[in-house]
Amino acid sequence: MKIAILEDDLAQATQMVQAVEKMGYGCKHYSSGKELMSALRDPESFDLLILDWELPEITGKDVLIWVRSNIGYSLPILFLTSRTSEEDLVEAIEAGADDYISKPYTTEALRVRVLSLLRRANPTDVDNTMLEIGPYQIDTQMRSVRLHDEVIALAPKEFDLAVLFFRNMGRLFSRDALSAAIWNREIPATSRTLDTHLSNVRQKLQIRPENGLRIVSSYALGYRLEPVSESAAADTAAQPKETRVSGQS
Repeated sequence: MKIAILEDDLAQATQMVQAVEKMGYGCKHYSSGKELMSALRDPESFDLLILDWELPEITGKDVLIWVRSNIGYSLPILFLTSRTSEEDLVEAIEAGADDYISKPYTTEALRVRVLSLLRRANPTDVDNTMLEIGPYQIDTQMRSVRLHDEVIALAPKEFDLAVLFFRNMGRLFSRDALSAAIWNREIPATSRTLDTHLSNVRQKLQIRPENGLRIVSSYALGYRLEPVSESAAADTAAQPKETRVSGQS
């Protein structure tokens, strides 16, 4: 597999190329949108694009729109941006990005996003009825979940939601995508059904840094399950726990 990176900052591009090659993939760096679009005249030249938003002349968003208009949606695109407002990120997703990663980023976060998009674009027929991630063991055939070898009881839709996230580690799901995948229908924005199920999954499975995972959520963008580094988990565990005084709400 080969990945194209559009980034005009040479130092950042070098780090990204090294990270991608360390994953075992081929990588080609482009510093201008024109060069990348010229290379994409052959639609099978790359399996994934990583586009920086802020570029002179032709921006990453311009390239994104061009790709979706001329090549379609089969080519996965990861958007790289220093913008953090929900409005900007929603703009990138609506323009056709499959996912985004904010600067500054870690190589682990980049690895998770890249692997998630490549798996999504290239599904395999491998039997994956057993999912083992950190302390979690999920048997999709028996519909059972274990955390630290203890069985966790989940309602049917909660189990389906958990499997969807664990099978797509690092992938961003919009509310509409989750509704369609789990309930096979659109859930009104005013409904608390999705929020309640997400909250139950997070609480019952104890999805938190101490167990190596977290659910990152944004009402406008969606939700993703992602791994937490050991150092981040240790920092979280070291923070003082809040206490509640009896009689106070």
